[in-house]
Amino acid sequence: MTEVLVRADNLNINDVADGYVIYQGARDRVHYLNKTAAIVFELCDGDLGIDNIIRSVADLFKLEETHDEEIRNCIESLLKEGLVLSRST
Repeated sequence: MTEVLVRADNLNINDVADGYVIYQGARDRVHYLNKTAAIVFELCDGDLGIDNIIRSVADLFKLEETHDEEIRNCIESLLKEGLVLSRST
């Protein structure tokens, strides 16, 4: 089995100049994602797992492995806030 990340349902996603503003009705919360976090969020489409998302973002921004932990922290924050979910395929 492979774990992939998917965006949570029932989110009101608003594209703004420097990222996303997301309203999460289930928690009655508003989240602001900067451009990098918005890209990570978009990659959570059910096709990629955490390691592949990290690699994709690092490749996109031409980052060295030293930034992997920052990308992982972003993913963990999205998971913790319930904006993305882990699914087994």
